[in-house]
Amino acid sequence: MKRYFFKNLCLLFFITAQVIFCTAQTKSIDQKVDSVLKLMTLDEKIGQMNQYNGDWQATGPITKDGDKQTQIREGKIGSMLNVTGVDHTRTLQEIAMQSRLKIPLLFGQDVIHGYRTTFPLPLAEAASWDLQAIEKSARIAATEAAAAGVHWTFAPMVDIARDPRWGRVMEGAGEDTYLGSLIATARVKGFQGKGLGNTDAVMACAKHFAAYGAAVGGRDYNSVDMSLRQLYEVYLPPFKAAADAGAATFMNSFNDLNGIPATANKLLQRDILKGQWNFKGFVVSDWGSVGEMINHGYAKNNYEAAMLAANAGSDMDMESRSYIKNLNTLVKEGKVKTAVIDEAVKRILKKKFEMGLFSDPYKFCNEEREKQQWNNADNISFSREIAKKSIVLLKNEHQLLPLSKQTKNIAMIGPLVKAVRDNLGFWSYSWPDDTARIVTLWNGVQNKLNNTSNLLYAKGCNINDNNKDGFDEAIAVAKQADVVVLSVGEAPDMTGEAKSRSNLHLPGVQEDLIKAIMATGKPVVVLISAGRPLVFNWTADNVPAIVYTWWLGTQAGNAIADVLFGDYNPSGRLPISFPRTEGQVPVYYNHYNTGRPAKNDSDVNYVSAYTDLVNSPRFAFGYGLSFTKFDYSTIKLSKTKLTATDKLEASVIVTNAGNYDGEEVVQLYIRDMFGSVVRPVKELKGFQKIFLQKGASKEVKFIISTNDLKFYNNELKYDWEAGDFQIMIGSNAMQLQKAAVEWAK
Repeated sequence: MKRYFFKNLCLLFFITAQVIFCTAQTKSIDQKVDSVLKLMTLDEKIGQMNQYNGDWQATGPITKDGDKQTQIREGKIGSMLNVTGVDHTRTLQEIAMQSRLKIPLLFGQDVIHGYRTTFPLPLAEAASWDLQAIEKSARIAATEAAAAGVHWTFAPMVDIARDPRWGRVMEGAGEDTYLGSLIATARVKGFQGKGLGNTDAVMACAKHFAAYGAAVGGRDYNSVDMSLRQLYEVYLPPFKAAADAGAATFMNSFNDLNGIPATANKLLQRDILKGQWNFKGFVVSDWGSVGEMINHGYAKNNYEAAMLAANAGSDMDMESRSYIKNLNTLVKEGKVKTAVIDEAVKRILKKKFEMGLFSDPYKFCNEEREKQQWNNADNISFSREIAKKSIVLLKNEHQLLPLSKQTKNIAMIGPLVKAVRDNLGFWSYSWPDDTARIVTLWNGVQNKLNNTSNLLYAKGCNINDNNKDGFDEAIAVAKQADVVVLSVGEAPDMTGEAKSRSNLHLPGVQEDLIKAIMATGKPVVVLISAGRPLVFNWTADNVPAIVYTWWLGTQAGNAIADVLFGDYNPSGRLPISFPRTEGQVPVYYNHYNTGRPAKNDSDVNYVSAYTDLVNSPRFAFGYGLSFTKFDYSTIKLSKTKLTATDKLEASVIVTNAGNYDGEEVVQLYIRDMFGSVVRPVKELKGFQKIFLQKGASKEVKFIISTNDLKFYNNELKYDWEAGDFQIMIGSNAMQLQKAAVEWAK
């Protein structure tokens, strides 16, 4: 009997142990988070809300802050940025595993347009209008970064930017809300892949929340003052798209919005993001922005700044040290509730669980995986592919391009012909072997030609000084050539964070160099490398061929050569309007009409116009040429009178009427002719990038419903209104065919 009882008791213990084990295994992440939270002291919770920079330079400055390793052991740091490479991340993660609760660190990094392999700037990628390519670019960047121990990228930047004076215009998708929202979705999906926890996925971070791109005067970090209707309609939708795509985190912006710094803005963080949008991730401050509220004049000291930011919904403090030094006291004094701390920490811990770091803190520290991605040939090949797609042909008189590979003498002139690291642009990594990896323009052209062609070279001038000593040599070289390729632009550090410019003209004497070379009478192709729209009116008026090459990354030279010599027919289209001069800024296509609209560019008599400058941009949103010619038929509509439940089919037949196969971006715009609030003169609502062989035609169809007509009225209600509408289809925002429809409730 005793033996029987003991046997059953052992069986009971075994079953109970199995149940406990299975329960632990099947616990939801939320339950696991709660279990950890119950074990944490207040100081350990606050530690999770504290992020420090590493002591290795990457994309930010080095900061020394006492003994960071001891602080990690004490659970006072929840995340670090600018720590990359499996050796560094493993070393610090091992220290985190010596803390009382062994909570793993998150490693964040500015992986903006590539990690080991550099892709075109985000604004340049946006010019491809190729969502699949943009997603793949982010996918590769995530794979390479994750292989180097990175868990989290501070991208994508989804700020709408209508002012090219703002340096960070290079980091986003341009001026349009619709296109920007689609690109935000593509980049979040690319970074996060098949889901967090996979070893080729990193957490995305939608930034900067919100309206940072509307800084007054285009001056970085400056104030933003706008109506809530404009905020909801123009600046918030790309963030909503990122949230809907599953972005793991958001980063708040440096600016104040209507007098409230974004870091302490309850409307943005608690009401909209975590409330209306039901965002489940966490919010990180931008670098030091919690403490910078003192400079704003919104907080008296770091104590107040920590209180305001935490209560408004900022979950993690990047580098200001306001939380780590003040939250404990604020909680004890009742000025920040324990529930506020717990909510923030839960959000952070949940992402650590989703990344699988509690199960294996070192899962992203795999040396073999890092080696496999270090010089991945497929990644490099795709860098060339998306770089080609990002190039925009602005002008091509007399079909000067493409150049013949049998051209006898080609003069390569300009300060960027043999530039190496410049090709990566701002927000890129510097690796010891950059010189060997990066393809310069000079090398790209060399790779394209055979021994019968002769390449000539002269630098001509520097990028940003007034020295013309090199002009004579450049002119002499040009005179020996059959064609001149002239490479000019910005230096890569002229566009980016804290790189606002009041003067957008080609810097230095570069346009003078262009004039001097044009005076030789030789055919000239000008290549412009930059991170923003520049002003180059003389060049635009006088040079026969102009190619906007942005900053294209690791394979820049090969990609440019592919276009110059016709191995790729350029298909890029501008995601932002190019101004004629700084006094015209901001200039964007989807403006309001005003009560006195100008009839055309020559109409200046008591209308909304300049007396010394036309209203239209130098190059319009959506603009870009091809080596071939695309003809559009008139718009065909399925009906002209519709009701609320109807869907409209609008179509055109596009014909490749030129001599080259090529791609066209067919763009759909809509105008609401009359509304309870004034509506833009046109709004992008769809596009299709199609490939046509020469001589071929294709019918391109768009389906439009009342969802495409919705907007925010004066009460911030999002709905559509019955009335008259224009349907517009064409190749850019200024070259459109129009058709009228009426939509009734």
